[in-house]
Amino acid sequence: MTQMAPVTAVTVVGLDAAGAPPHPVLAAVLATAGLVVGAARHLAAVPVPAGADSITLGPLAPALRRLAEAVAAGVPAVVLASGDPGLFGIVRRLRAAGLPLRVVPAVSSVAAAFARVGLPWDGAAVVTAHGRDPRAAVNACRALPLVAVLTAPGAGAAELGAGLIGWSRRLLVAEHLGTAAERIRAVTPEQAAAETWADPHVLLSLADPEPAGSAPADPVPVGAAPADVVPETAKADGMRADNQPAAAPAGGWALPEDRYTHRSSMITKWEVRALVVARLRPRLGRLIWDIGAGSGSVGIECALLGAAVLAVEQDPDAGATIQANAAAHAVHVRLVSGRAPAALADLPEPDAVFVGGGGVDVLTAVVARQPERVVLTLAALDRVAPAVGLLRAAGYTVEGSQLSAARLADLPGGSIRLAATNPVVVLTGERP
Repeated sequence: MTQMAPVTAVTVVGLDAAGAPPHPVLAAVLATAGLVVGAARHLAAVPVPAGADSITLGPLAPALRRLAEAVAAGVPAVVLASGDPGLFGIVRRLRAAGLPLRVVPAVSSVAAAFARVGLPWDGAAVVTAHGRDPRAAVNACRALPLVAVLTAPGAGAAELGAGLIGWSRRLLVAEHLGTAAERIRAVTPEQAAAETWADPHVLLSLADPEPAGSAPADPVPVGAAPADVVPETAKADGMRADNQPAAAPAGGWALPEDRYTHRSSMITKWEVRALVVARLRPRLGRLIWDIGAGSGSVGIECALLGAAVLAVEQDPDAGATIQANAAAHAVHVRLVSGRAPAALADLPEPDAVFVGGGGVDVLTAVVARQPERVVLTLAALDRVAPAVGLLRAAGYTVEGSQLSAARLADLPGGSIRLAATNPVVVLTGERP
């Protein structure tokens, strides 16, 4: 039986973001390498053998082609990368190209940033703004109490800070990690937006225990005490105990009405809320508007599923109820006090909107912003046709259902009856 020759794997070696010496395996693999690939700064940081070809990364396609040729010819190849190349790094692209890999990671820039400020990060969400729409990263920071963002030019601390104005967040910006120029600063979103930051940098977003607008810390030198950057009260505030920062909530959703404080039964019933939340499609990286929020139950359940939420409510008493309910469910919902549609004018662009209150003028203002999805509930049948017409005229495809639930209710003597709830029409508009 003929045995096939073993496939030569490409060795991907991470260079430590914290400035530690390279992994001991690097010297051995470089000694036999016929091809070394990496960014200019990585190639300059290691002794590339005189007989090896080297490729400075720019466009990735030429490097992928040369690596495939090296594998086919049995030539040992090394790819140099930053930190842990499996964390939003080059490993994904190399695997997608079908290359056999051996990965030797180093400390990632995210791990190094958390270590520098002495924070645990097992419950943090890690997202990237590199090579993609930064709104998803901004929305993750709006939704969750502890988020690390890998940034990129044009999608860094200034841009993310601008998107977080109005949210109570403290931002830690780590520049030049592992170099003599390393600097970590604690700033407010407003301060981050007003500054120019060195690339590359890592941003940590924390739910801020201090009043919005407080002064930033001075630049923090290497070896500074964690308290110089992060207040003690911020260290575990809002941390989920299940290490799943954006997973489905353990207690579920479409919760009974008695799980919320509400006034005179002015709350979206759980049978209706189940469909509404499903139609809104909340998840990490999305921003949901909840207009006419009432008790806040719809927005809170979207936040439980990882979305960032803006609750618009004109009644001050209802606004206090929304905040109390959000705190009881351990989520952050940003309250916008005011009457729609005027209150919508300066809000950041939504991915989906729930219209739980307001007339045609509110729906008109919503569709003018062209969110992907619009969901509304209507108790009055005479409002259905105008709403459908308005959504279709704005380019939305429309689906609708009438929900009529009957709940079990006890009768004297141990019998059971069905008690009807008020029927509601749920309309969903989706932009093609």
